[in-house]
Amino acid sequence: MSAEPTETHDVPWAMQLVVYRDRGRLAREVDVAEAAARAVVMLLGDERSAPGGPWHEAVRTWRDVQIRKLVRRADGKRWEDVQALPGVTVAQKAPTTAADEHGTAAVRAFVPAPVQPLPKQLHKLQVSGTQFPAVGASATQNAVVTVEVAPGLGISSGKLAAQCGHAAQLAWEAMPETVRERWRVDDYRVRVEFPSREEWGGVQRPVTVTDAGLTELDGPTDTTRAWWVEPA
Repeated sequence: MSAEPTETHDVPWAMQLVVYRDRGRLAREVDVAEAAARAVVMLLGDERSAPGGPWHEAVRTWRDVQIRKLVRRADGKRWEDVQALPGVTVAQKAPTTAADEHGTAAVRAFVPAPVQPLPKQLHKLQVSGTQFPAVGASATQNAVVTVEVAPGLGISSGKLAAQCGHAAQLAWEAMPETVRERWRVDDYRVRVEFPSREEWGGVQRPVTVTDAGLTELDGPTDTTRAWWVEPA
């Protein structure tokens, strides 16, 4: 299942994601990736995105065209400023063992829109070079959905967040309604894992994201995949 169908609009559409960056206590990369995945699905599952809701047409257009996601970073007043734009914010604390050194991961997902023109609060934010410490494994336990990252990608934390958001979205769209409801009740928690090459090649998953290779990657590349726990 690919995340990037052929684009047909003159101006591309995207879901913008903004990651909070506390320069003094950077969040862990894995926590940022999980928060981003949760924010994407939380926006999709929001009642405002449902038929009749104020976000529905924008979400529908974006899903029909290309589920592109762009990750930006903000701190201080710029982070506060973007909270006024339509979207949802997810905050995820670092595990207790890392809390002294690493801060809370926070990501806001915005209602999809054309990439030009952007609101000034988003336009001024940096896209490239978003990097967080790649230390430690996920602390999320018993999540309904697990996102696995292909080994050896060498991508930035921002790109990783976008790819995990793609995988979570495709899982949300593909899973049975009973699983989706269970995930909603669990606040769309996601566990992000980094399997070895042997583990990645040794099993199939219901959802795989193939990135088109427009940024950071050289050509179409399988980047992430997702699976979920079926009800007992």
